[in-house]
Amino acid sequence: MNSRDTHYFLLLNAGHFLDHYVMLIFASVVALALSTGWQMSYSDLLLLGTPGFAAFAVFSLPAGWLADRWSRDGMMCVFFLGLGVTSILTGFAQSPAQIAVGLFLIGIFAAIYHPVGLAIVTARWKKTGMRLAVNGVWGNLGVGAAALFTGILIDTAGWRAAFFVPGLISICLAWPYYRVSRDIRVLEINPKGGVAKEPDRDHGSAWKILICVFLTAALGSAIFQSTTVALPEIFEERLTGLADRIVSGAIGTLQLHTASVLGALAFSVFAAASMAQLLTGYLLDRAGGRPTLALVAAIQTVFFLLMPGLTGIAGYVVALGFMLGVFGQIPVNDFLIGTTTRGRNRSRAFGLRYLVSFLAMSAALPLIALVHEAWGFDGLFLLLASLSATILVSSQVLLAGLTSNKSAPETEQASDLRKIEMPGS
Repeated sequence: MNSRDTHYFLLLNAGHFLDHYVMLIFASVVALALSTGWQMSYSDLLLLGTPGFAAFAVFSLPAGWLADRWSRDGMMCVFFLGLGVTSILTGFAQSPAQIAVGLFLIGIFAAIYHPVGLAIVTARWKKTGMRLAVNGVWGNLGVGAAALFTGILIDTAGWRAAFFVPGLISICLAWPYYRVSRDIRVLEINPKGGVAKEPDRDHGSAWKILICVFLTAALGSAIFQSTTVALPEIFEERLTGLADRIVSGAIGTLQLHTASVLGALAFSVFAAASMAQLLTGYLLDRAGGRPTLALVAAIQTVFFLLMPGLTGIAGYVVALGFMLGVFGQIPVNDFLIGTTTRGRNRSRAFGLRYLVSFLAMSAALPLIALVHEAWGFDGLFLLLASLSATILVSSQVLLAGLTSNKSAPETEQASDLRKIEMPGS
């Protein structure tokens, strides 16, 4: 891979990192700062994020449509600029209503990434499973970094800086992305000339795959959102004693604070669990979607059932276990979409997939608030175990008997379809 191609993929990955990072700043701000500063309960504050996640869902479909009709790379430039500006504006919020509006605006621009960025990744490179896995690792490192660096910024500069800093970084990435992507295009001509013909598809099998995708996307997204949003508060409730021991045991010039340590613990779980996607990508390219989905859903179910009542080190280890399954599932649906849909409709297909996913995510916030208020986090863990078990059973039924959907070896024509042309290279 030449250096310009490397920079292109790197910037796409950085966009995925920022997308998840900015969307989850508020979860850590609520858990570590606003619940005390604004004298509101965790459940009430968490509901302020609902408009943002609703926008994250609803605007993914028009973003995909516009990308297919106009320009995928142009939409990515809009993503970097819009996400940065709205993040900075949210940092200036003076009231709950203003922060809800700011989060809604963030959600509009954050909705661009998944239908557009993932369509680019699946269209322009071979070995789709591993590419999606690497891209997914960056996204989930963004999830973990939101917990880590938000805690650090709260302790050192206040919660507003937690929105300002990533906002400025996002704006600064817009120009490099424009420069590296402006002359890149996919060659859609087969070796004999003319537009390359796509292979015939078994439409019955394709519909079964798509039903599986949308069902598991909805349930999996509810699980993902519930765990990533709630984990800072789960650690606040169950690992504060561990964090206090770490703070009191700090030596020398280390000036540790509880918020920073809790953020670091959450980051370590997110970062370690995100590596599961590399194994998932490997399995997808070699074994296909069905056995890979069965494995990650089973891991989720087992560890969610183990979590109720655990605190301290045991709670930390089991949290790492269920996050391995949660993050490991992410590339599976994108792999199935990428290997099932036609290239000219790919952004819209991803847009519909993420519309379903993010609507489920937005519903997860009031779900967390309701379940936490009534039964605490133990009730939430049992609910999530039932959802992951449903994914396990339904996916195996829907995908049973279908031809393996693992990546096929690329023909010369397929290789041409994914080739990137760069004038002057």
